[in-house]
Amino acid sequence: QVQLVESGGGLVQAGGSLRLACAISGRTLSLYTVGWFRQAPGKEREFVAATTWSGGSTYYGDSVKGRYSISRDNARNTVYLQMNSLKPEDTAVYYCAAVRNSDGGVYPGDYSFWGQGTQVTVSS
Repeated sequence: QVQLVESGGGLVQAGGSLRLACAISGRTLSLYTVGWFRQAPGKEREFVAATTWSGGSTYYGDSVKGRYSISRDNARNTVYLQMNSLKPEDTAVYYCAAVRNSDGGVYPGDYSFWGQGTQVTVSS
């Protein structure tokens, strides 16, 4: 069973930065595409970024392009999400998700495994 644990959330002022981490246990990270999603109260879960298993390529949601960066450390079984120039509208619970032997996608249904989420709050 794959387990994903997010960390690094917190409260930050607008314009600040945070780095989230998603630690994956029980399996080899290199076999998995890992994505980040976020969900604000009353809104649908939104795709943020993903890093693919096949070549380590990355892709991003339009709302975070140029501000967020996703990376992976296969040796540490950890995926990171560096978030810069944060805005109040970035406030949400952030989830990491994984799928094996697939390049994933931008929909929650494209992923098989999910973490519990970490809260990110950006104050104005």
